This record gives sequence, C-alpha cells and structure tokens, in this order.
Amino acid sequence: MKIAVNAADLDHSRIDGTRIYIQNLLRNFGHLNKNDRFLIYHKSKFNPQLRFPIFENYEIIQKPFPFWWTQTRFAWEMLRTKPDILFMPMHSLPYLRSKKIKTVVTIHDLAFKFFPDHFPKKDLRRLNFFTDHAVENADKLITISNSTKNDLLKIYPKINADKIKVIYHGYDKGLFNKNISREQILKINTKYKIQNTKYIIFVGTIQPRKNIETLLEAFEILRKKEKYKDLGLVIAGCSGWLAENIVAKIKKTPGALMTGKFETEDLPALIAGAEVFVLPSLYEGFGLPALEAMACGTPVAVADNSSLYEVVEDAGLLFDPNSGQKIADALLEILENEKMRNSLREKGLERAEYFSWEKCAKETLEWIEM
Repeated sequence: MKIAVNAADLDHSRIDGTRIYIQNLLRNFGHLNKNDRFLIYHKSKFNPQLRFPIFENYEIIQKPFPFWWTQTRFAWEMLRTKPDILFMPMHSLPYLRSKKIKTVVTIHDLAFKFFPDHFPKKDLRRLNFFTDHAVENADKLITISNSTKNDLLKIYPKINADKIKVIYHGYDKGLFNKNISREQILKINTKYKIQNTKYIIFVGTIQPRKNIETLLEAFEILRKKEKYKDLGLVIAGCSGWLAENIVAKIKKTPGALMTGKFETEDLPALIAGAEVFVLPSLYEGFGLPALEAMACGTPVAVADNSSLYEVVEDAGLLFDPNSGQKIADALLEILENEKMRNSLREKGLERAEYFSWEKCAKETLEWIEM
C-alpha cells in the first residue's frame, strides 16, 4: 500500500507542536509497518532539528514550488502518483484530487474559531477556508484530544462523529525524563543567561492565545513579595504572529527573560531547572509542553480550559487564566507548599507514562489503514 504524507511543515525554521507531531510520526511509521511504502513530500529543505530516520520503505520527495504548494505542486503529484492513502497531518486537503484516494486529516485545534481576534486577518481567512474544506471532505479525521473533537462537532454539526478518531500526542522519553542532572541544568542556564536561582518557566510560541501578558501580571504580583523578589520567569519560545506588544511587555518586566529560538536538546534542562512549569493559554488543542514538563518531574500549573485538564488530570494544578491574581495564587500555592510540589512531581511522572509517540503512531497508522 502506498501512503503519501504531506511533511512540508518540517521545512519551517520555527518548531511548534504540530511539527514535533509530524516528526515523531515519521520516526515511527517506518518500523511499525514495513509492508507499506511511505511517500514523504516536502517542498524545500527539512529543518535539521526536525530530522527523522529514513527507513527502507520511505521515499523522500522534494518538489519545490513558489506559492500555494499544497494546492498546486503537491496536488499535481497526488494526481500523478495516485497513492492509496493521503495523510495530511495538518488542517488542509488538496482541492484537486482523485476521489479514489482515501484522505485522512489531523485537526490540531480550533482556536481560530473561538478567538478570531488573536489571529492576523489573512491567516484567519486561510485557516477557516482550508479547515472548513478539509473537515467536510476528508474521509477520516484525527483530533489530538476529546476537547478538540467536541469543538469540531460543535462547529461542524453535520459531520459524522464516527469519522473522527481521538489520538493523543506522545513525548520523547529519551529527552524528557527525571534523570536530568544538576550539572546539565547549570550548563543550560548559563547558555541562556538565566541568572535567577529560582524561576518559573513557560514554553510555547509568543502569541496572543498563549496569554503571556496575564502571566506577566501574575509574575509581577509574586515579585512584590519579599520572599520572591529575585524569582525569575523564563519564556522559552520564538515570536509568532501579533507578538510585538507581548514582547515589549516581557522586556519591560523585571526578572522576565526570553530565550528566543532554543535547541530542542536544551529544553528538558530548562524545564527541569524550574520551580514550576506554567501554561496559561486561553485554548490548547493538546498542550504538549505540559506533558513534557510532567515527564521531567517539574510541578505543572495549567489553565482550566480546553484540553489541558484532559492531559494533566490531577497531576497539575488548574487555575482561571483570565485573572493575573488567580494565576499568581496557583503559582504561590506550589512554591509555598513542599508537600504539594512533591505530590505533583510524582503524579506528573506517573501521568506522563500514559503517553508515547510510538503509541500515537501505531494508533494513527491503524486508523489510516482501517
């Protein structure tokens, strides 16, 4: 069986959850099913940090084209090569395609439906246009949480729930684990110029949906306390869309530090060195950084919305993300309560064991081929 995979997102310089997802599926597909032939398409050059092993049953196909690649060059390649299955691990589907090709699309989140003001207008139009078409026309859909599945059915009530499969993300157990040494942490802290001996960490793209400005309010509340006047806040991630005002506020906040683009291999030590990992997002399709933090044994505090409770369950402390004071209260509760910190560490490590990329890839292949 020939399975075509659109892997063009792995060409991008910025790394996010969607790209990590594609990378890890490709790290596993080849050895999970050696009888299938995987045609892996992209348009330029893979980001070295998103590399994956090239199995014998992989054919890497690079097809450059200057504009609308998925709807032009990639669509033409699908008509020409006629794969049995087309897997689109992002919100799109070629308009021009053979109806004989079975299509499977992953929907990561629907934040743009609920928070349209948090997206540039041109990106919002594109996301709506391509997602609407993909949802209505794909033979099968994958969502990465039950929360996203429920949102999908709410927004698209005419689609059949039976064509949606929930498949959770995994995490890299070789990178994210409890065995990160103090020496590694100190080395990475020096590399990123983290001078605070105690810090809170946020991991993610700097954009309005991540609610970093409210987190900064919470951080300033904590810093007013004498005990936490030297507490640091590390924002680990690159700037995304509509980030200018957020970046300006981070730079004006004493004790807050942006890492900018970081090496993937450095992230576990950045997380393990933190007192608390915090994710105050207004919406998440899954919340991969929270899972990675649990796997490192770092206490986790997350927003009480969307998929986040589904991922952390009772292994994380939940808070109302619309209030800086309530975020501060949650962080303070973890910082002040050693018994709670230890409990969250243990529960987080146990909860993380439920997830794996191999499990994700296996379930994905089974659903694609069914």
